Amino acid sequence: MFHSPTHDGDESPSSSVFDLPVQPSTNSTKPVLQRLRTTPDTDVHSESPPQVVVISGGSGGNTICNAFDNACFALPVSDDGGSSSEIIRVLGGPSIGDIRSRLVRLIPSARPSSVLSAIREILSYRLPANVSEREARDEWRDIVEGHSPLWAGVPNDRKETIRGFLVHFEGEVLKRAHKNFSFLNGSIGNYFLSGAQMFFRSLPSAIFLFSSITNSQANILPVIVTNHTVTIAAELENGARLVGQCEISHPVNPSPSFEEDDPNEQLFSPLDGMASPVPHRSNVMYNQDNKEHGYEPLKSRIWRLYYINAYGHEVHPTPNPEYIKNLSTAEALVYSCGSFWTSIVPCLALRGVASAIARSRFLRAKIFLLNGRNDRETDGYTAVDYVRAIVSVLNSPYQKPPHGLGNVQTIYPISAFITHLVYLENTSIAIDKEELTALGVQCVGVKGVKADGAQYDDEVIRKAVCRILA
Repeated sequence: MFHSPTHDGDESPSSSVFDLPVQPSTNSTKPVLQRLRTTPDTDVHSESPPQVVVISGGSGGNTICNAFDNACFALPVSDDGGSSSEIIRVLGGPSIGDIRSRLVRLIPSARPSSVLSAIREILSYRLPANVSEREARDEWRDIVEGHSPLWAGVPNDRKETIRGFLVHFEGEVLKRAHKNFSFLNGSIGNYFLSGAQMFFRSLPSAIFLFSSITNSQANILPVIVTNHTVTIAAELENGARLVGQCEISHPVNPSPSFEEDDPNEQLFSPLDGMASPVPHRSNVMYNQDNKEHGYEPLKSRIWRLYYINAYGHEVHPTPNPEYIKNLSTAEALVYSCGSFWTSIVPCLALRGVASAIARSRFLRAKIFLLNGRNDRETDGYTAVDYVRAIVSVLNSPYQKPPHGLGNVQTIYPISAFITHLVYLENTSIAIDKEELTALGVQCVGVKGVKADGAQYDDEVIRKAVCRILA
């Protein structure tokens, strides 16, 4: 077993990338969800937190991810905004922005002068967006060469590990120099994770490396494991189609430098039905604050969401087996708050997910966290609309129906997928408790933390889940 250096701030060349996490041990941080659990096979009681699967996206789920002490976080790999859009445009591969965001969020707490704090700073750093392209490249050059002051406090072994994958990332960019990769608004954590994913040709391996370097015990599962770009599309009730998370959730003006990729260009991975991404915008400068302060509603409600390949045809990618396994063996399932159609539904619109949830012998609670307000994707929705949308997605077949007799699609009731709805008391979304109860869904109201009470926090979610599991 390896131990952390005596002094967290020391730049010790012998510090291990597998050091145990350093977390404050105060009474206030004692897990609220810890309880006495009786295993089904024995009468032995043991104190342990319940295993929870949290289905979430990026920023919405980040606000509550520390509420769970034994959680598996399932995240989509279809985000095409921010600096992820530029990586996808030039290098291809799955989107890692939401995964990087969650990994950084779950780095253990540490003193500002500690090693972990220094590593968090470099991996969460974002290059400036309001400078010239040359200035952004110069700052990137200082970082990748190891001269930037951001490296202060990072032990040499971890520095060289991180820098090695940043160098590999730059090498892949230089191979495609004709595409003019933009470093504006670029996330160093995204570059590191992308470099590791390309080196190992495995996203789970890249996640493991990131977790090891940051001493994180986080269990993060991409819902699809692939080396290719994953694209989602939404079909509206009026027949229109929107392609990509940005166009569905928060459309922005394309960059003037945007050019379509050469469809004949060979990518770093062989064809498997999802290679060669459809054309993507250049670096998307999207601000989360814009989404919170206003949005332009869709012309029509979303009817369904699905995956498409390079040619715009619907495909049915195979889900990550570890994701399905965790759904089947967890004690609680939480559909997190956040962008409903582009963060939650991409995790559900996959074969095998519905049966894993509905047929699990261990899931005691299936909890839907209702947003504090609607957004562009869900304008005009009521709580019942959200619930029915989830059930509709999960009851849809996500593979070609087999030929022959006896292959009837199973339709599960609402209670097979959602048993509890947690809502903020000041939510602006209409909640018909009587109808929800009739559908088999129990309603649990909680108080929000913002002045308008329209946002959850860790403690609120902890208490709600503890109340439900009790």
